[in-house]
Amino acid sequence: MRRTVFADRHELWRKEVRDFLLREVVPEYPSWEEAGAPPRDFWPRAGAAGILGVGIPVEYGGTPDTSYLHSAVFAEEAQALGLAISGVRVHVDICAPYFLHCTNVEQKQRWLPRIASGQALTAIAMSEPGAGSDLKAMATSARREGDVYVVNGAKTFISNGMYADLIVLAVKTDRDAGRDGISLLVVEEGMPGFSRGRKLEKVGLHAQDLAELFFDDVEVPVANLLGEENNGFAYLTANLAQERLSIAVNSQAAAAAALSATVEIVRAQPGRPAQPVKFELAVAATEVAAGQALVDQALAAHEAGELSPADAAMVKLHATETQGRVVDRCVQVLGEAGLRRSSPLGRAYADARVSRIFGGSSEIMKVIVSQSMGL
Repeated sequence: MRRTVFADRHELWRKEVRDFLLREVVPEYPSWEEAGAPPRDFWPRAGAAGILGVGIPVEYGGTPDTSYLHSAVFAEEAQALGLAISGVRVHVDICAPYFLHCTNVEQKQRWLPRIASGQALTAIAMSEPGAGSDLKAMATSARREGDVYVVNGAKTFISNGMYADLIVLAVKTDRDAGRDGISLLVVEEGMPGFSRGRKLEKVGLHAQDLAELFFDDVEVPVANLLGEENNGFAYLTANLAQERLSIAVNSQAAAAAALSATVEIVRAQPGRPAQPVKFELAVAATEVAAGQALVDQALAAHEAGELSPADAAMVKLHATETQGRVVDRCVQVLGEAGLRRSSPLGRAYADARVSRIFGGSSEIMKVIVSQSMGL
């Protein structure tokens, strides 16, 4: 079905992105999976291509005339080539907005050019060993002493955590105020008392690092506070719509790529496919088409500044669940060949599972949607 959410400038960007990925990523990608992360020199290369400056004003080194739609194009093209490089989405879609919208002029000048150029990699640290993403139960604390906050605690399951230079850290600055006592601090690489634990092993997304972070009397300058003290929960929730849309776009693109790869394999086999195979792929194609319509509607709403938290939760729920069903159908159709870790479908199957968990689990999305219905 014809898509209308993208204009000519987005399609020109699509070609630039695909050329970059074919040139700079595809030949290296197996070594990325082996190493568990992209090499450090990838980030300046992506910055020079304008990929990391999407949505950032030109005066701070950003890519001119770009918005989240350009980031969505990147996700679609990466998935079409079988590349699960979610660290870029963490950097551009999830972390950059905090540096854009929660900073003063001095902070923007200090951080945004490095973020756009790829000289500084970013991460956001919320999840904790004993609390998951339950912000009310957060134990990592920061007490103010003069011109610094003294931070103690630990975070886990942090994407980009092993190599990030700038970490948006959620802390309790008022232990008795629940979610109204949360603040956001930027912890920088090299601050005494800040350390990283082991790189966490996981089922899929082998080209994306996941780390534990530890804070032992880390002195973070008050100048690294994002926005106002104790207003961190509002900042976190304000960016959730884009975070969940980013996950939805990636999941939808992954489902479409898995279906396309499977159809290509089935067509290449001798003889005509059996009727059950045709039926399974027809159902998958219908799910992908329906999901694309929902995602495109959400993209248009977000571009207009009208995507609500409930609608973002709905599209994230639908896209991630669709990804799981479609990839599973494709693996079932291909049989043993679809389960090989070295095959596109084997990787897609392993990579798909976490999308229903991170950014808020499917169960949390159902809670948000049902609440919006007055239930």
